[in-house]
Amino acid sequence: MTAGADRRHVLAGLAFVGLGACERERDRRLSAVEPPAPPAVLDLSDLERAHGGRIGLAAGERQVFAWRGGERFNYCSTFKLFLAACVIERAQREQVRLDRAVPVLASDILPPPTAAAPAVGGTLTVVELAQATVELSDNAAANLLIREIGGLDTPRAWYRAMGDEVTSIDRLEPELNVRDGDKDTTTPNQTIQNLRWIDETYRPFTAFAAHRPLWDWLIDSPTGRGRIRAGVPDGWTVAHKTGTGLTGQTNDIGYAYAATETPVRIAVYYDAPADLPLERREAVVAEASRRALSALGHEAPGAGAPA
Repeated sequence: MTAGADRRHVLAGLAFVGLGACERERDRRLSAVEPPAPPAVLDLSDLERAHGGRIGLAAGERQVFAWRGGERFNYCSTFKLFLAACVIERAQREQVRLDRAVPVLASDILPPPTAAAPAVGGTLTVVELAQATVELSDNAAANLLIREIGGLDTPRAWYRAMGDEVTSIDRLEPELNVRDGDKDTTTPNQTIQNLRWIDETYRPFTAFAAHRPLWDWLIDSPTGRGRIRAGVPDGWTVAHKTGTGLTGQTNDIGYAYAATETPVRIAVYYDAPADLPLERREAVVAEASRRALSALGHEAPGAGAPA
């Protein structure tokens, strides 16, 4: 989040995000009656044998390829993409004001301190918190947003409203990054269904896309450049949200697209061995992404599986 951002420009842009309430309801119904075809298998077992751990992937346009697509993975900070979308929709319905000033206390700050830390003793607006949550993966900003919209029951209800009965919303940051059964988990298949719903509802790839800050935040995020971004063809854009746990979780979800191509929705969750270096974990995510895009007919340069 840039300190000198023009707040009026950001708020004006957010006014264009999404459709009217009637069209959103229509899209919900369409998503409910037109489920995607069952995914085809993309075998990533060799990557798992070579590097250890468990990979979950789903990727597709109309056709979907998946590996362990129905298995649960701890999503870590990837949920922040959906949290921001939930907040923006509530703002459109006038259930929250994007320019509302939210107090930031020292007790709110979590490691690693990022955008929220300098605001201790002052305030950040809801839109500033949303930008920090998505672009910088700020844990404190995410928790403040959740508190501002009424707690975890609000995103739970939002997921269910878009037809997601799979994703489990249980804890705040940083506890949600700790594996504990089904808590704070989802499946790759469900994630790309959710990305599809957001794509249909918010129309991010229309002529107005440049004025929609959520997508700019996803594109501008500096996190995880060695993950999906490293597996796409030259010239493609990636709008994504990463998630990283302390015990090997290395995730990335979002959209990959060229100017003339249909966006590919992609979700990669990697439960890697905790002692595997981050660079190698990210290389596995990149290779899984490259293979998925190749299966969909989009070849990317690459040397194959990481060593």
